[in-house]
Amino acid sequence: MVPEGSIYLGSGTDSGIAQGLKLKYANRHGLVAGATGTGKTVTVQIMAEAFSKAGVPVFVADVKGDVSGLSQAGSPHPKLEERADILGLTEYSYAGSACAFWDLFGKMGHPVRATVTDMGPLLLSRMLDLNATQEGVLNIAFAVADAEGMALLDFKDLRQMLVFVGQHRKELSLAYGAISTASVGAIQRSLLTLERQGGDQFIGEPALKLQDLMRTDAQGNGVINILSAETLMTSPKLYAAFMLWLVSELFEELPEAGDTDKPKLVFFFDEAHLLFRDAEPGLIEKVEQVVRLIRSKGVGIYFISQNPQDVPDRVLSQLGNRIQHALRAYTPSEQRAVRVAADSFRPNPNFDTEEVITQLGVGEALVSTLEKKGVPSVVEKTLIRPPQCRMGPITAPERQAVLSASALGGIYDTPLDRRSAYEILQQRMAEADDYENEEMRDFEDERRFEEDRGRRSHSSRYGGSGGGVRYGSGGGSRRASSSSSSNRRRSSRSDTISEAAMKSFARSMSSTMGRELSKSIARGIFGGTRRRRSSSKRRRR
Repeated sequence: MVPEGSIYLGSGTDSGIAQGLKLKYANRHGLVAGATGTGKTVTVQIMAEAFSKAGVPVFVADVKGDVSGLSQAGSPHPKLEERADILGLTEYSYAGSACAFWDLFGKMGHPVRATVTDMGPLLLSRMLDLNATQEGVLNIAFAVADAEGMALLDFKDLRQMLVFVGQHRKELSLAYGAISTASVGAIQRSLLTLERQGGDQFIGEPALKLQDLMRTDAQGNGVINILSAETLMTSPKLYAAFMLWLVSELFEELPEAGDTDKPKLVFFFDEAHLLFRDAEPGLIEKVEQVVRLIRSKGVGIYFISQNPQDVPDRVLSQLGNRIQHALRAYTPSEQRAVRVAADSFRPNPNFDTEEVITQLGVGEALVSTLEKKGVPSVVEKTLIRPPQCRMGPITAPERQAVLSASALGGIYDTPLDRRSAYEILQQRMAEADDYENEEMRDFEDERRFEEDRGRRSHSSRYGGSGGGVRYGSGGGSRRASSSSSSNRRRSSRSDTISEAAMKSFARSMSSTMGRELSKSIARGIFGGTRRRRSSSKRRRR
């Protein structure tokens, strides 16, 4: 068996040498790759089980529904027991793990939410498939909301802020650059599309607290957080943006941990090709930066994909632990992919790695993990150990039983709608309407007075002197006084609501320019604003 401080993966089919992953190097990230039906899901299950038993919390996306079997004990099966005998697992038994279910749509698990501010303009732009010009307008909306102290929590906040930016585009363009109504309209249409895909259920409050993903049970086992992604996979951009947001939040909020005996959290990113498909170079650079730096926060990221080529080279080079299941090589492009995968391993003199990749059976894999001083081990053809959990999905009653026993249900199941940008801007609009109505009433009063004065003047000139003099000496002076007062009132309130808002905005900008440098440091790596800063603003209000 593997030494203490490692998780057991399996044993070499030829050498019989136990293959394990040292917990000390588990935060150096990894890759689980292989064609469909070669055993990737089972490998993820046994790794999640092992990390959990070692006291390490796990987060994994369940794109097909069968990862949910981690919550239930497996059923006796001759093939599983035969494999256990081959590997010498004398104490092999069936058992489930401590699990928590999550779902962005709140149907198959606890709802997962993030605010607009938490997501930031970069990830939102990717979710909305915006071009560079539209992304610039979205950045302006975030900047204006930040300067005005208005929280962007949900889609209606963002919509209303975009309306505000569009209405005041001329004034704002002087400070931020050109703003076109066409770009604002394009963003609004993209928001509508995302809402219809269920994105509005993800954006809002209460926002997910990361500490709720990093829990252990009463026995000290790490809780396995399973994200139900079967429905989510129909919106691949939403899936990729959510996973990136979660990783960026971990990077942003967790303190530096240095070298630890085991990770604080292990993160499995299934269907990794969705993250990098059609991704602009800037986004790939950010992902590479996070993968490279989050190691020091004690977080290990494991990408799961059918082919190593789905992951850009700059990111792939950061993945020290490799588990490669079988690849097919029927076409020239597939043959090149096999060659690239083979070249990524430290060669074993006992076999041809490129040839073996195409000959691996189900449940077999090429394994290379980091050893002493972070040096990759020689690649070994490995028979993966059998899981203790169920190999397949759980039933609806079983899922409901896990959810009912969870301590997190009362925290996230009910959405919140606090005062934020939408309510503030709606109030400003109502105040503007009241002001306009008052101005109209003053105008009508003055108009009627002028008409009356004209009639009195005409009457006095043509024979109505007595009554006109008496009227002018009494009510006329009062009317004149009233008119003068009305004029003064209108003069004192000559600014329109738009002008007042822009003056307030200018004062806000001048007073906050000295704080912009510190604010930029507090921003998340994907352009979002730290939840802590947003919370402090809300408390000040």
